[in-house]
Amino acid sequence: MIERPLTDWLPLTMKEVEKRGWDEVDVVLVSGDAYVDHPAFGTAVIGRIMESEGFRVAIIAQPNWKDDLRDFKKFGKPKYFFGVTAGCMDSMVNHYTANKRLRSNDSYTPGGEAGFRPDYATIVYTNILKQLYPDVPVLLGGIEASLRRVTHYDYWKDQLMPSILVDAKADMLVYGMGEQPLREILKLARKGVPFSSMRNINQVAYLHDASTELRDYNNWSTVELASHEVCLEDKIKYAANFKIVEVESNKWQANRITQNVGNQVLVINPPFKTMEEAEIDKSFDLPYTRLPHPKYKKRGPIPAYDMIKFSVNMHRGCFGGCSFCTISAHQGKFIASRSEESVLKEVDEITKHPEFKGYISDLGGPSANMYKMKGKDESICARCQSPSCIHPVICSNLDTSHKPLTELYRKVDANPAIKKAFVGSGVRYDLLVDDFNKNNQDGNHDEYMEQLTTRHVSGRLKVAPEHTSDDTLRIMRKPSFKYFKLFKKKYDQIQEKYNLKQPLIPYFISSHPGCEEQDMANLAAETKDLGFQLEQVQDFTPTPMTVAEVIYYSGVHPYTLKPVKTAKTREEKLAQNRYFFWYKSEHKDWIRNRLNKLKRPDLVERLLGSSKKEHTGGKPKFSNNYSGNKKNKF
Repeated sequence: MIERPLTDWLPLTMKEVEKRGWDEVDVVLVSGDAYVDHPAFGTAVIGRIMESEGFRVAIIAQPNWKDDLRDFKKFGKPKYFFGVTAGCMDSMVNHYTANKRLRSNDSYTPGGEAGFRPDYATIVYTNILKQLYPDVPVLLGGIEASLRRVTHYDYWKDQLMPSILVDAKADMLVYGMGEQPLREILKLARKGVPFSSMRNINQVAYLHDASTELRDYNNWSTVELASHEVCLEDKIKYAANFKIVEVESNKWQANRITQNVGNQVLVINPPFKTMEEAEIDKSFDLPYTRLPHPKYKKRGPIPAYDMIKFSVNMHRGCFGGCSFCTISAHQGKFIASRSEESVLKEVDEITKHPEFKGYISDLGGPSANMYKMKGKDESICARCQSPSCIHPVICSNLDTSHKPLTELYRKVDANPAIKKAFVGSGVRYDLLVDDFNKNNQDGNHDEYMEQLTTRHVSGRLKVAPEHTSDDTLRIMRKPSFKYFKLFKKKYDQIQEKYNLKQPLIPYFISSHPGCEEQDMANLAAETKDLGFQLEQVQDFTPTPMTVAEVIYYSGVHPYTLKPVKTAKTREEKLAQNRYFFWYKSEHKDWIRNRLNKLKRPDLVERLLGSSKKEHTGGKPKFSNNYSGNKKNKF
């Protein structure tokens, strides 16, 4: 393998800066992740965009915040500003389980070691920079900043927190996928415009002194939220705020949002319209090495990189709008798809990787099968305020054709260096069920399913029904479980036709708002009836900027303001979780006693059978399926 020159990566040290012949750095990026120069890692994307605009960029990756702060000082004062991100995940989700137990590893650190970033990393890093360089502007970005841009409930502190701008004392925040606002900021910075004057850029948030008048820009109308202080006193007002924020975040022609917090006004400018194909291609076609920085070689592999190094992200965004998920809150509900040319070019790049053995691990996206899907009449989309395009029913204006995706799969397969290209991302199965999706006029969904099942499944296929209870599914913004059964039937028929043995992997969540104990017992019985023996379940974690988080904290649904019951105590959560493991002997007596107490002998019979049947060794037929512990994309 030919060693690449160190200058192929953005610099991590002063030595690397000097190698490039620079006398100063224009922008310093500070990240909670190790530096992997790959389009799946936000710091690399932002750094490469800045580089493409002619800026000299250096990166401080996973700085030590506990010593004399030398990591923060190594490049000195940048010419324009510092950019700060906690990394690809919210630092609290990265650090703690749903039960608030400290995780023992970190996928974004060499060797998977934990402890290389602080809790609330965005706040900690920015406070240090402001202490060391009070006159240098700090720009926040990344998922932690994006989803904490307004008053939000923090599960780990169990309290409401104001916009992250307040505690971080940063100058400005970019929310969502930041390429479009970043290019505007860079243009103005080069002209010498201070951050305090950059007030008319879409998709940024900032704090304004409440004693001075807030100017109007770009003919934006302004919607005012209940203040942070009011939210602290009134949970219902907090819940009502969320609906406004979610609706405005998913509109093409959105309003500016303001919220009073102390003696300041938080201002959130409307988002940019979803990126066009040429714009998103531009981001993915930058000169990434697609490798971790060489300095990490002796520290071991970076698990998150190993997972995606042979994968291709074909699009961004998700129009599902699931109540527990942060994808649409960060990436938006409208799909930004790359061109075929850009995707195929990346596949070619992957085949040149020294470790590549002919297998693409994932041709996917947030939901694997939303590539190129958008409104048939975009003027209808421009007026739309719905947070989901497929709940409670699939929008008749949504083009759900899988033909472009099927054709792209075939073109990837035709590459002589590719032995197999798998789909590792979760497939949105409801789009493939004709009873639910009435937009399948030419049968292209069936063609896609055959192509997917026969060519692109790596042993098993991941799908996410999430629950079996219609009441819980409505709160989740997911379709009825009956559609999963129809999908499974269709999938099994293809398996049989081609003599394949590729089990379905269904994902489920326990303790979600609206889910009661009996619902979980029923879920266990329904999945048992279908031949599943589940091995893992994801316990619900309330993450900022989700409907489910608002329900968990406030006790009401933000759209109806009606009460919704949620399991909160450790005992309630454990009770829901146990039903998954009905087949384990240590749980059987507990389940029998509990269900008898709940007056549900029918569920005792379905889950455990009669005592006689158990003694005669009667066993249900199981597949080897299980529900994987789905990582929250937060």
